[in-house]
Amino acid sequence: MKIGTKVNLILIIVLLSGILISGIALFRVLETKAQNEVSSKALILMQIANSVRDYTNERVQPLLLPKVDAPNQEKFIPESIPTYTLREVFEKFRQNKEYGNFIYKDATLNPTNLRDKADEFEAEIVERFRKEPGNKSLSNYRIISGEKLFYNARPFAIQDKSCLRCHTTPEQAPKSQIATYGKDNGFGWKLNEIVAAQIVYVPAEEILNNANRSFWLIIGVVGIIFTAIVLIMNQLLKKVVLQRIKTIATVAEKVSVGDMNATFDKQSKDEIGDLAEAFNRMKYSLEIALNMLNKNQK
Repeated sequence: MKIGTKVNLILIIVLLSGILISGIALFRVLETKAQNEVSSKALILMQIANSVRDYTNERVQPLLLPKVDAPNQEKFIPESIPTYTLREVFEKFRQNKEYGNFIYKDATLNPTNLRDKADEFEAEIVERFRKEPGNKSLSNYRIISGEKLFYNARPFAIQDKSCLRCHTTPEQAPKSQIATYGKDNGFGWKLNEIVAAQIVYVPAEEILNNANRSFWLIIGVVGIIFTAIVLIMNQLLKKVVLQRIKTIATVAEKVSVGDMNATFDKQSKDEIGDLAEAFNRMKYSLEIALNMLNKNQK
């Protein structure tokens, strides 16, 4: 194997190893950055949702509950329920085009309003919170309608006894509630029982795609730089080393067949130049020795 081939092989190995190692590191960094971005969005929306819930509990519900409990109240006032208010506020938020694919849901196993019914995936999250009381948050990716979404889920338990008046038995619930939602759903809840999961879904596909585009762009730039380095090294190797060695080999071959006029041009002051000068001295010594031998033979 020639020197140029060996050097190229080494450079290619270094190139591929460098791209592989840097690519793995870069991919992990970009993936972490993308996940942190969608996670931060989900956490912000979760905090906003809980703020709306607290406001409804503290300021709105006390004003509306007397009307809900009034004997002559035939129509239930859903705005008195934090979950309903929160869902409606979030639907208003989703009317902004850029947030149309964001989703908030109090995914409930046995809801009064079937709009809050947990699907199979969400029900598994609620059951996991029940089995793992110390687990206060779950997050991962999920596909909904062909779109990849990042979700953040938190357990929701009944911690206020006043909430149970609507969810213990149909007999204790406001008549307007029964008239609106019926007697079949949303009852049998217990204090401190995890009945639902607060879940925020954040579109992640575009963010992940941007991370992937950045990854391939950077890898492409790194690949171009490494390729340029290989080409430059090849040219330098050819000009500074290989051509000069080839010249030394040519002169040596001529001397070996008796052409003592073959010599080197002026050499640079480097290792190959030193080799050429040493070869010149050897040639002169050989020429002197041959001349002396010819004289003695005469």
